[in-house]
Amino acid sequence: MPMTILVGAQWGDEGKGRVVDWLAASADIVARYAGGDNAGHTVALGEQVFKLHQIPSGILHRDVVSVMGNGMVVNPVNLVKEMEALRQLGIEVSPERLVISSRAHIITPAHIALDHAKEAALGAAKIGTTLRGIGPAYLDKTGRAGIRTGDMLLDVEEFAERLISAIETANSSFERQGAQSLDARAAAESYLQAADMLRPFIKDVSIYLYEALKAGKTIICEGAQGTLLDVDHGSYPFVTSSSPTAGGALTGLGVGPLFVERVLGVAKAFSTRVGGGPMPTELKGDVSLHLRGSGANFWDEFGTTTGRPRRCGWLDTVMLRYAVSVNGFSELMLTKLDILSGLPELKLAVAYEIDGALHRYPPDTNEQLARAQPKYETLPGWQEDISGCRRFEQLPPAARDYVARVAALCDVPINSVSVGPERQQLVQRL
Repeated sequence: MPMTILVGAQWGDEGKGRVVDWLAASADIVARYAGGDNAGHTVALGEQVFKLHQIPSGILHRDVVSVMGNGMVVNPVNLVKEMEALRQLGIEVSPERLVISSRAHIITPAHIALDHAKEAALGAAKIGTTLRGIGPAYLDKTGRAGIRTGDMLLDVEEFAERLISAIETANSSFERQGAQSLDARAAAESYLQAADMLRPFIKDVSIYLYEALKAGKTIICEGAQGTLLDVDHGSYPFVTSSSPTAGGALTGLGVGPLFVERVLGVAKAFSTRVGGGPMPTELKGDVSLHLRGSGANFWDEFGTTTGRPRRCGWLDTVMLRYAVSVNGFSELMLTKLDILSGLPELKLAVAYEIDGALHRYPPDTNEQLARAQPKYETLPGWQEDISGCRRFEQLPPAARDYVARVAALCDVPINSVSVGPERQQLVQRL
């Protein structure tokens, strides 16, 4: 009854979507456990590039069931659009292939408007959210004022009443702030249409997964964002509103820990971050541009959801070591190793110096983290194009040494690395 939990080990954007796609080839179910359409999972299949925001990456495999867990927040209108876009690309999206938890919460038009208003009010101190209404939706969830996807199974008039009431409540807040209120009935109309289309997909996911696990099915648990954006374990308040760590998979799907066989961490071979918050190894200049790319290729470092350029820097093993401790990774996978080709030397942050003291793990506060000076080890780079490598022994010695040093610094095995955006561009130890 194996269950694998896949976790981003950095600030998100680690390439989890293509790793899930790779693992899904030998799975029965891929279950997403956190986040909403603030996620952007990109998978390349030959000439086709799929950009998924809410639907799990397993949907690209014909015999895999995709599950959206209760830990998610769902935008019904955008979900219907994503389903239709996949159908136009020849992907079957039916109730037999996609299951939506009746306990997931709905992102309403009011949540999106509140997200915009809050970020605008913060000015220069803004968090850098995707403005998709994620935070306000989770706030209503914990405040016991949310609307759940299961409510779409109600009589249409009753669901409409709940939705309109929620928007009108938010309008009171907008009026106090001097902001423009929403037309509650007009805003609700598209949600009612989406609800009509989504009803056949909604069920109790916890029971569905429990029965699947008891029947011996293999499940991949797919996260969104990354460990360093976790609402509890990230650099608060520059975090997401959910739990993208391994523990979040259990609560976000309603399954027990005894079913977990493997916890796989995914990290880029360098560091990136979008939005505000400290990033000790952030670079400026030529190396940063080399890591980010020009933006002409979907593989470059620009947000899938927002299009914003990502902040780039050397790999931070202080943060990775922390991610290992929080999640209990059984192994780590490095993505985008190919991007490092062509650099004369590579650096790894192995510790921080803060106010004269060395730290092997991140400090307690953002103020301390902002003062952290990375202590680097320098390794030789390589010039070879490694995109065609499929076995570790085919990688240049300097690339193998780099991977081995990261594994040693994090005290966790690395058995796979990606060397390009496509499904087959993976290097594995035999």
